[in-house]
Amino acid sequence: MICEATAYARAGLIGNPSDGYYGKTISFVIRNFAAKVTMYESPELEIVPSFQDRFKYASMRDLREDVKSQGYYGGIRLMKATIRKFLDYCEQHKITLRDHNFSIRYRSTIPIRVGLAGSSALVTATLRALMEFYDVHIPKPLLPNLILSVETEELDIAAGLQDRVIQTYEGCVFMDFNRELMETQGHGIYEEIDPNLLPPLFIAYRKDLAEGSEVFHNNIRERWLEGDPQVVAAMQEFASYAQECRDLIRAAHGDEIGPWLDKNFDLRRSLYKLDPRNVEMVMLAREQGAHCKFAGSGGAVVGTYEDEAMYKHLERVYNDHNTFILKPDIAD
Repeated sequence: MICEATAYARAGLIGNPSDGYYGKTISFVIRNFAAKVTMYESPELEIVPSFQDRFKYASMRDLREDVKSQGYYGGIRLMKATIRKFLDYCEQHKITLRDHNFSIRYRSTIPIRVGLAGSSALVTATLRALMEFYDVHIPKPLLPNLILSVETEELDIAAGLQDRVIQTYEGCVFMDFNRELMETQGHGIYEEIDPNLLPPLFIAYRKDLAEGSEVFHNNIRERWLEGDPQVVAAMQEFASYAQECRDLIRAAHGDEIGPWLDKNFDLRRSLYKLDPRNVEMVMLAREQGAHCKFAGSGGAVVGTYEDEAMYKHLERVYNDHNTFILKPDIAD
């Protein structure tokens, strides 16, 4: 028996980073990049390393460059943690698994550590493969919670539900993480949006800006838990931007959401200490007349543009600054 599962990169269009703070967000998948997991029956359980899980280097300098771009961890720990959480879930829900072992391997084209949710994509794809292999059904609204627990509980990685929700539902989704709902039903309101209602969008990123989301989020959560008025007010403001954009898009006025992206970034900039090179990617887009913000934790940005002429101009400017740009493929 062979199973293969896929999960895509994502961009936070508006509202982030309020998803971990009972806020609201809109996010969409980027089908241009994906994590794919393959499982097949085998005598022993084996996790097969990917090319991203290197153990041999030409020199210490080669190792240093690999750590700089990939970090200290590849996908192996994510897969291990996912397998453990899947087994825990099945035992807690008294789901009997057939007594068959497997080999599992992955490959990913998602740019590493630039805020496009490559880690959660690998966890999502791994969990989907396990569900298919063992014929286990997990309710769709609850699946993002299990995916999130892999990183937050097993690996102590700072994260919110947004990435896991959009990678579960795909397409484009408005998410309302209302606290009362989250605490009573265990999940928020996840409303799918027709991608055709979105304005023209671009994604841009720099591979040399890679850093983990734990670096970006620094002490914001601690401040929020302590009731810091600035952080609490900012998270409520982020959520209001998402609601405004949701209403505009639903009313077929998606071309009017651009200024809200600018507001989202400006508020984030007032709250977090940002790498000037990340800020430059946003400012370059604004200078060309586009609207732009971070797509995640930094390293990649998402923006709106008016027409093909503006996109071509953005392409030239970004290429001159060692930055890749693309039009996201959102719809299935």
